[in-house]
Parts: sequence; structure tokens; C-alpha cells
Amino acid sequence: MTPIERLVRKAEEIVHRPPKYRKETTPIARLDPCVVDTNVAVVANARSTAGERCGSVCAKRLLDIVAGGHVVIDDSYLIMGEYRKNLSSGGQPRAGDRFYHWLLANYSNPKRCTRVPITPGPNGSYEEFPEHPRFRGFDRSDHKFIAVAAAHPERPAVLQAFDAKWWGYRDAFDACGIVVEFLCAAVIRVKYEEKVGRKCS
Repeated sequence: MTPIERLVRKAEEIVHRPPKYRKETTPIARLDPCVVDTNVAVVANARSTAGERCGSVCAKRLLDIVAGGHVVIDDSYLIMGEYRKNLSSGGQPRAGDRFYHWLLANYSNPKRCTRVPITPGPNGSYEEFPEHPRFRGFDRSDHKFIAVAAAHPERPAVLQAFDAKWWGYRDAFDACGIVVEFLCAAVIRVKYEEKVGRKCS
């Protein structure tokens, strides 16, 4: 049993005793399914240079998901494994950790989480990752998030916080029918333009 599987098993054993933030005493509007890039949770934990405002936006979105959202992940523990390396399974002390703790408890709950298969391909990518010449150079470690969105029949949005490289692939995302929701669009645009400017100077 892998470390992630052990965490999931432990969370499932206590799911009948949900923490207070998971109790739903009143009807909550359900959010559309989404794929959550790890940096959304990292920024929500105030562990980046994205700034307080971006951190607050990410934290609110994750807490909204915990309250009434639906997350899409792969069925091979790849995304969960990346969460495990960057977040606390105990749910403390910040919103990103709370999101991860909630997901561990709801990993096998089809009302809150969907797991889709993605097929490993050559060079660390996946067969579901869209083919487009503009994706040349796209970070291989991020391919799994796009592949999961592409593999799901509803093509859920991928939430992105502060990875400026993604901003430069917007045309390719659009051309391939991949929806990326930039939670901190103004900040990431400035960061991307600064990086491009340094390369051209």
C-alpha cells in the first residue's frame, strides 16, 4: 500500500465523523467540477510570493469547494501524490491544507470527487494531453492536470493561481478546448510580462 493509499484509507475510516467545516446544515449551491493545480493550495497557504490578495482569492475558492464543490483527479494518485508533498493531511493550519484534508476524506465519494484514468505516454506525458505545437515546452510535471481535464467528458476547468508560464499558453488551451481559470489573472499577467521582458532584453 502506498503512502497516499494509507492516507486515503485512514481518512475514509473517519469520514463518519467529519470535521466541523464539512458539516452541511443548510443547502449549499453546488459548484461545477474542477481540477485544482497544486499551486492554488500552496498560494492559499500563503507559501508563495503571489501576495495577500491572490492568497485570499485562492483560499476562498478552495473553501467554497470544500463547502459545495466537486474535484476531478486522476485514478493513479499522481495529483494526490503532489498534494501530499506540498500540503498537510491534518487540515491545519491554512485553507490549502484544509482542502487536502477534505479531499482525502472524500476521495471515494462520487458526489464530491471524480477519478479519471490517464494513460502514461512518451517523455513523461499522457495520451490524453492535447497535441498542439504551442504546447512544446509546457512543463511536463503539469501535464497531468491538463490530461485529467481532457479525459473527463465535461472538460472541467483547471484552476491556476500563480504559475506565469501557463499565461503564455492561453491560445493553445483555447484551441484544444481546455478551460483554465486564472484565479489571480492580473498578478499572473504582470509576472508573465516581466519574465518575457527579461528574456527579450
